[in-house]
Amino acid sequence: MRKASRLLEIIQIVRLARQPVTAATIAERLEVTVRSIYRDIAALQAMRVPIEGGRGIGYILRPGFDLPPLMFSIEEMEAIVLSLALLERTGDSELKQAAKRVSAKIAGAVPPPLRQVFDANALHAWGFAAPSTGAVDLALMRRAIRDEEKLELSYRDEMGRASERLIRPIALIYYAETANIVAWCELRQAIRNFRSDRIENCQATGLRFKGEGDRLRQVWVSGWETNVAATVV
Repeated sequence: MRKASRLLEIIQIVRLARQPVTAATIAERLEVTVRSIYRDIAALQAMRVPIEGGRGIGYILRPGFDLPPLMFSIEEMEAIVLSLALLERTGDSELKQAAKRVSAKIAGAVPPPLRQVFDANALHAWGFAAPSTGAVDLALMRRAIRDEEKLELSYRDEMGRASERLIRPIALIYYAETANIVAWCELRQAIRNFRSDRIENCQATGLRFKGEGDRLRQVWVSGWETNVAATVV
């Protein structure tokens, strides 16, 4: 185990412990020497992590200390960096801006051993960014999914046929070329997928389908798992 990951594991162990944990106990769990644990704890205390205690007594983390980014391992941080980079390839401008803010917040909060994951700039998500989603605002779509609000769509299918739809949006799937809105279509009385690049107009209705979102997602997932996937209209 690399030192940075070991430091985070030590924080996690003492944070979750209900009583002081000895260096010997920590060393046994992490499969290192007791001397290494003493050095690691001294390093953490030098970084102002409020670990209290001593040799022969055990160590605890002062109550009130809770900084979740410190709990990530190096591999977990790399996963976060790459995931944030992948958001740059979506057509969702609000999520892309949010990804930049998240990256800045985490980089400013994590200790030096992990900050190098951001500073190194060694992980990239290559490929073309998704085009603009046109008439549909994906931020509006995400809010409608969260709030369980019905939407009105002016939609044109792959044959160019126009229709007006009242939908109950339940999920959003991002692809490289477009985004798909999974919804219960009141016109078809079934789950349907709507491509964002075929939506000519999208408006909130103020009408709710409170409490139905989870049930409709279960219907959708059940159909997908049994290869009865919703038709892309």
